[in-house]
Amino acid sequence: MVVNIHEKAQILISALPYFRKFYKKIMVIKYGGHAMVDEALKSAFAQDIVLMKYVGIRPVIVHGGGPQINQVMERMGLKPIFIEGQRVTDEETMNVVEMVLVGTVNKKIVSFINKAGGKAVGLSGRDGNLILAEKMTVYKYTGEDRPPEIIDIGRVGKVKEINPEVLYTLIENDFIPVIAPVGVGPDGEAYNINADLVAGALAGALGAEKLIYLSDVEGVKDEKGNLISTLYVEDINELIEKEIVKGGMIPKLKSARKAILSGVKKVHIIDGRIAHSLIIELFTDEGLGTQILAKGGD
Repeated sequence: MVVNIHEKAQILISALPYFRKFYKKIMVIKYGGHAMVDEALKSAFAQDIVLMKYVGIRPVIVHGGGPQINQVMERMGLKPIFIEGQRVTDEETMNVVEMVLVGTVNKKIVSFINKAGGKAVGLSGRDGNLILAEKMTVYKYTGEDRPPEIIDIGRVGKVKEINPEVLYTLIENDFIPVIAPVGVGPDGEAYNINADLVAGALAGALGAEKLIYLSDVEGVKDEKGNLISTLYVEDINELIEKEIVKGGMIPKLKSARKAILSGVKKVHIIDGRIAHSLIIELFTDEGLGTQILAKGGD
């Protein structure tokens, strides 16, 4: 029993340098994947966020919700359609997206965090004009000798500007912002935005210490399938161009690159299927997943 107590004390002591290093630092966490579905993982995530808050870190959460949107659409008799990896979002689909992300998923995350002892507040990018959006143009390449086809996929947006004032107000008053990736366009209407891109833009605008993606993969893999524990931002283009990374990892890496170029010190892509992966990454020497930084960074 005495040995067990000493082991617990040593764990806390070994985490002390990280508590000191990250005290009052803003960290943006992109919450998605299996960690949003599994009940045990949802509870573990909420506990991690509250622990971060109580040791002085200032977490800001951006969440996805694609599978939940699909489920509701199918129940309503609507068929989800994707072009070039983007959800085609007509007015009816946008209503579903906003209803699910803002009205359901966001509030459930807030509830989990508050139940764990935190003070979370749910927002969408429309609140306080937090996320100003502009329409995304999708190009489909049909051949080397042909110009790309321009496809209208509806109210799908990209981040034009972040107005973080409302977030600073919440953070300074010890609240944990939980943000749904819905932006407001120049016409005042809602736009559906990729949550990875929103997380990167927010991290840059807030001058975050870290941007952390909870994913359903171990991290970024090389051409042989081995985990890349440290990836430099200067090497991201090569991974994309050589198609070593594909699918949902591409917007994560593009967002990570933009965040670091905007002043974020490190980006982490970690496996959200592991319970308490956040605190393992932040407060242990071993860490998890892939860390992304600029050459010369620490």
